[in-house]
Amino acid sequence: MSVIWYECKVKYTKRYETGEQKVTTDTYLLDAVSYTEAEARISEEMTAYTSEDFRIMNIKLANFSEVHPFENSDCWFKSKVSLVALDEESGKEKKTNMYLLVQANDVKEAFENTTKAMENTMGDYSIPAITESPILDVFPYFSEEEEKLEKANVIDKDENLNEEVLEETETS
Repeated sequence: MSVIWYECKVKYTKRYETGEQKVTTDTYLLDAVSYTEAEARISEEMTAYTSEDFRIMNIKLANFSEVHPFENSDCWFKSKVSLVALDEESGKEKKTNMYLLVQANDVKEAFENTTKAMENTMGDYSIPAITESPILDVFPYFSEEEEKLEKANVIDKDENLNEEVLEETETS
């Protein structure tokens, strides 16, 4: 089943570390099955994120085929990937474009991460454009079972890390 991504623009009063407050409109991405679910989910996410009042200014379908988060990255980049196929009738190459949302710190890293995301692609492709996206955060859908599994993985990683630290301490 393919994922439907929605871009949501939310206007709210943002508090900065300096104590300054400013009304801002930020863009978030989430997957949902309908506009109604997208509205409910962004409302839920924003309620957890800010105690201030907020307004959902816009919800629209996003044209991302895939979303690829990478650790230790701050920004989201929109990568245009052109898949190249040979048209058997005419014998000419035909390009089909798709868009990936890739997390990175700069354009060079976004190119590298896009290449990593496309590693398992069998056909030829090119990356004609990468632009920084206004998206601040991505909220993928997790079912209750997936959330439990995700939390278990985090707990398991923490326990493994604690065991490694304990072993290192004991050998020192």
